[in-house]
Amino acid sequence: MHTDPHVRDKTINLLHGAGGELMNALIADVLTRITNKNAGGIGLESLDDGAAIPLTHGGYLVLTTDTHVVKPIFFPGGDIGRIAVSGTVNDLAMMGAAPVALTSAIVLEDGFSMDALRVIIASMDAATKEVDAAIVTGDTKVVEKGALDQVIINTAGIGFVEKPVRDCGLRPGDKLIVTGTVGDHGIAVLAKREDFKFRTELRSDVAPIWRTIKAALDAAKPDGITAMKDPTRGGVASALNEMARKSGVEIVINEEAIPINPAIRAAAEMLGIDVLAVANEGKALIGVQAEHAKRVLAAIKGTPYGRDAAVIGEVTDGERVLLRTAIGGTRFIDAPLGDPVPRVC
Repeated sequence: MHTDPHVRDKTINLLHGAGGELMNALIADVLTRITNKNAGGIGLESLDDGAAIPLTHGGYLVLTTDTHVVKPIFFPGGDIGRIAVSGTVNDLAMMGAAPVALTSAIVLEDGFSMDALRVIIASMDAATKEVDAAIVTGDTKVVEKGALDQVIINTAGIGFVEKPVRDCGLRPGDKLIVTGTVGDHGIAVLAKREDFKFRTELRSDVAPIWRTIKAALDAAKPDGITAMKDPTRGGVASALNEMARKSGVEIVINEEAIPINPAIRAAAEMLGIDVLAVANEGKALIGVQAEHAKRVLAAIKGTPYGRDAAVIGEVTDGERVLLRTAIGGTRFIDAPLGDPVPRVC
């Protein structure tokens, strides 16, 4: 990847952490220089959802970590605690790994509400119980008032998988499945942050979706799932472009097939935001061999977080992401520079 001019700048701006092309350039050109070692498995240089470390007696230990800076920390459908656990569980799930244990490091601002902290911890506990995992160790720091905006949470997670699923495994002929409606989280958080009033309450989709992913994997055994990625920062547009680029393929998406909550669609149009570029916190994009697609889709739809799943496109030869529009045209889906709604995860 070429060095982006923003990376050559002397300072970091919000777009460098917003999940789009600028963040990818920053990671590739600066942060991955930390190490070129991968412990014999899948490491930092792969820019996947986690690292996969081969175990002596077979299988892989998968490790991932994430830091959460959400504003506001409470919003319809969740809070920063639920995001912290869900984001880590979902990153493990994207590599096919069953979550086993998580760590939690919390940095609090002096004066933070004790009652608010109790609610956040309860949310984290509830989310881990959904997937039969546990928070096993952690750390807590308190800094002076004004040193940060209320609270930051870092979570790391470990899981186990016999053979990791990658985000670079798409092949021509594969079908693309999204596990539910897109854009819910980013638009809901923005509406809460800015106190926008809509006729219907907008709710985040934040959820730990391991059970949905396990259902898909079980339905596609042994190797019917070719690639997975959760469309968090930068949304579906960023995730699809990353999958296409890494896999060396073209992805063609059907606009009419994309599941979008009507209230979210209306809000996004009113705000002038592309719903495909907005973060999701409880969805996955899954590449499936065509012969397994119907069975996998049915399995996903049979789970609580997969009821709105749909086949949204297919993989062909090329290296682009295209959208077949509702009126019969075709346009590019470009990777955004960053998520249009900052600080949502």
